[in-house]
Parts: sequence; structure tokens; C-alpha cells
Amino acid sequence: MAVPAVNQEVNNEQEDQEVHTRYNILERIGEGAYGTVYMATCWRTGERVAIKKIEITEEDGVPLTALREISLLMELDHPNIVHLKEVLNSSRFMHLVFECLDMDLRMYLKSVGPIREPFLRNAAYQCFSGLDYCHGRGVLHRDLKPQNLLIDVKAKRVVLADFGLARSFRLPMKQYTHEVVTLWYRAPEVLLGQFKYGPPVDIWSLGCIIAEMATREALFPGDSEIDTLFKIFRTLGTPTDEVWPGVSTLRDFKKNFPKWQDTKLAELRCNDKGGLPDDGVDLLRQCLRYNCVERPSAKRALRHRFFENAGGPDIRALDSVQKPAALTRQHSTSSQFI
Repeated sequence: MAVPAVNQEVNNEQEDQEVHTRYNILERIGEGAYGTVYMATCWRTGERVAIKKIEITEEDGVPLTALREISLLMELDHPNIVHLKEVLNSSRFMHLVFECLDMDLRMYLKSVGPIREPFLRNAAYQCFSGLDYCHGRGVLHRDLKPQNLLIDVKAKRVVLADFGLARSFRLPMKQYTHEVVTLWYRAPEVLLGQFKYGPPVDIWSLGCIIAEMATREALFPGDSEIDTLFKIFRTLGTPTDEVWPGVSTLRDFKKNFPKWQDTKLAELRCNDKGGLPDDGVDLLRQCLRYNCVERPSAKRALRHRFFENAGGPDIRALDSVQKPAALTRQHSTSSQFI
């Protein structure tokens, strides 16, 4: 017998009693496959938080992505990684309480356009800092994209978020699913069917994101795996065994792929619409190398000359900026937490 909707709402309120005792729920700001996200404030401190509410079903229990995210974030503590404050449980729901930042990178770029210097260098530096911390503790993010980077606009702080697809790793690398990383930011070795991969897949994704920071346009916006691959090939040249040893043996590589020449990322160089200086293009070319063993680690990338004037890791020392009028409605934390 179906439970009446009114009774169901009452039951849900009772299940959420501990949450309501500690937090003032302001509004719903997002919804996805694994949960609903609310903006709230702490009754005791007045601090703003984002609360992801996840249903625990009789059939499946707690979603694996939620368990993975909780277990990893409880072990990570870094200014450029989103802070999971606490987890509140009831018999039917799990509530993940996160710090709440202003918006994700995708919305920021849509609102203000390409990121300019010096924030461009500093934002990229912060991303690599957070990623270096993750990789140093054996954590692959596996889903880096603009929607999963959050920004505190006033402090110019950038954090990595949404660790639902993340997982721990150790050497030697094991086989993993290739259904990871949003298509536009997926490394070519994964697109071509390689199942053993590691930190270089995150480096590739971050390289794509930095290009997007500088131009506001996605670098490889394919509508399918093969379309994304061909967009990569058109920009970086069609790979061969000379530049990428063993590429011809990968499961989905075809010898009759069209042959394109390397553009050397010429379209990303600085112009009146944005872009990267020469040292930024050089960093991207390293991050987007086909042969994953030639991509720099996050730690080595932080020593690149592009970051010589990035302001260093102390983000508290950054000058504050006024929020643009278009950014005053703080609704955009939803997609990163779902």
C-alpha cells in the first residue's frame, strides 16, 4: 500500500530532525541522481553551508559514490579541497555538510568571461596545489571539470570538489573502469580503451580546465567519444607510435584515423578575447602530452615558470575583489555536490 504524500513529508521531516536542530535550511539549490543539495546556515555560528541529502534505499542502501566521497574527504585536509564538515545519519537519509562557496568555475566563466592575469595564474596554481595534495595521498579525483571546481569570489580561493568518482590508488596501478571523467576532460588513453591509468588522467583534465579558464570555451567539446578524440587530434595532431609508444595497440585505436598536424595550441595564445601567455601555453603542452608518462606530476607542474609570479600557496594573502553584480545570487554550489 502506497504511503500518502502528506504522511511521507511528515516522516521525512522527522527523519531530518537532527539536521533542522543544527541548521536553518534556506532553500534547495540543486538536485541530481544521488541527492538533493540545500543551502543552510548553522544556528549556532551563522556560517553558511551546503547540505547534500542522500536517500538510503532498502534495495541499494547508501550509494557507493557517497561512501567513497565520505571516506576520502575525511582523510583530506587542504585549503584547495572542499571541506566536508560532518555527516549526519538517520534511518532513511544521509546528510553531508560541506563548506559553501559562491559558485562553480563554469558559472563564474559564464558570468565574467575568461579569467585574466594575475588571477589566472593563481587559480591554476591553487588547482595544482589541491591535486598535488590528493595524489601525494594516493587519491585520484577522476572527474575534474569546471563544475567540480568551486570559487570563493571575494577571497579568490579555488577548491576541488565532488569526489564521488575518486578512489585510492597505489603502485602498481590496477585496472579501472574507463567510464570516468566527463567526456570533454577525459584523457585520450582512457578514450582509447586503456584500463590501467593513474594520476596523469587528472593532469590531462586540469590542463583542459586551465585552457577553458583562459578562453571561457571548452577545449575539446565532443558530443561522443570519437568526436572528442578527433577534436583532440585536430589540435594536438593524430598520435603515432613515435610520439606515443604503444598507441597503435590500444583497444580502440584505428590505423585509418584521419591524419592531422599538431597546431601547438596556437589558438590559445593571448589575444583581445583572452588566452594564455607563452609560458602558460608551454605548461599546457606538457599537461596535454599523449604519452602519459611524459606529463608532469602536479608537484612538478607547480615548479613551472608559469607560476613564478602566481602569489604562492598562501591564498589568504590575495587581494580581495568586489563581486560582479551578476554573481550576487549565490546559487551555484549545486552541481558540484551532486
